[in-house]
Amino acid sequence: MNLKTIYVLSLILFSRFVFSQEGIPVYSDYLSDNWYLLHPSMAGASNANKIRLTARKQWFDVANAPNLQTLNMNFRTGDKTGLGGIVYRDENGRFSQTGVYLTFAYHLLFSRDRTDLNMLSFGASGGFIQSNVDLRGLEDFTDPDPVILDRIQKDSYYNVDVGMSYHFLEWYTHFTVKNLLPTVRNIFDNNTPIQESNNQRRYIFSLGYLFEIPGYDKWSIEPSVMYQATDQTLESTVDGNLKVYREFDFGTLWGGLSYRRSLDGAEFSQDGTSVQNQQLQYFTPFLGVNYKKWLFGYTYSYQSNSVVLSDGGFHQITLGYDFGKIKERWNCKCPAVNSK
Repeated sequence: MNLKTIYVLSLILFSRFVFSQEGIPVYSDYLSDNWYLLHPSMAGASNANKIRLTARKQWFDVANAPNLQTLNMNFRTGDKTGLGGIVYRDENGRFSQTGVYLTFAYHLLFSRDRTDLNMLSFGASGGFIQSNVDLRGLEDFTDPDPVILDRIQKDSYYNVDVGMSYHFLEWYTHFTVKNLLPTVRNIFDNNTPIQESNNQRRYIFSLGYLFEIPGYDKWSIEPSVMYQATDQTLESTVDGNLKVYREFDFGTLWGGLSYRRSLDGAEFSQDGTSVQNQQLQYFTPFLGVNYKKWLFGYTYSYQSNSVVLSDGGFHQITLGYDFGKIKERWNCKCPAVNSK
């Protein structure tokens, strides 16, 4: 087996990791008032209609490093129904995905008025995704190799995300199943020796609570956790988050810290003899402001492991705008559903 064949087979093997997070990758976007990007049940859950735009770039010192752009909008259409839509582009070296999601959500209000929040929500998103792998430039025409195809290979498919959310005063919880349907993706040529599983299901669970600080009515603290697991590979991670809010006359300043850790390790060797194990872990500080109907947020993630591809970090900018007629606020400290 020559070097070119080994390289292409390595790409195929690596693609199983790249596409195991099918659909929109799960990063820390939700900490910038972007819960709908993770949970379809949050479409129209707020008292305001929302638009959110994110741009994420990893490892500025690495060519063709992963980058992600998302644009989403969600709004309430009546007393109990919400609609939403997401467009995204995700690139990772020679691999890329472009997708569109449309969402319908239904909100059951157990509260008689807005003095207390008690709401159970259900949501479903249908997504259409196109995946590409660019194999151009890998072929040596003086010594052709049948494994290498000098072209961009594409495959399109659809899938469904479903989920539910529950808000009670300052408490909230979400549960979502992503990529519910078994999907066969023939992005590689049928003659390749590796066949991908048709199971890309991912489970996401979130839980949080917002505390008021006694004696400091303009300050509040929001601890939360998020757990995610993949069905096929049995990989799982957990996020521990702490977010702080400070209210001003012009709006709200917020920031905090998130820590993500994998619950299963990966083996590696630095000297070729001894085998070690490391668990993926990220530290993510974030900072943002809500000014009138506008939102601006910045997120930086640093991977803290013994073996990393680059010492460079992960940068993300979030822009948001709340539009339309804003309904009366709930009488609680619940920023995910209360807007200025």
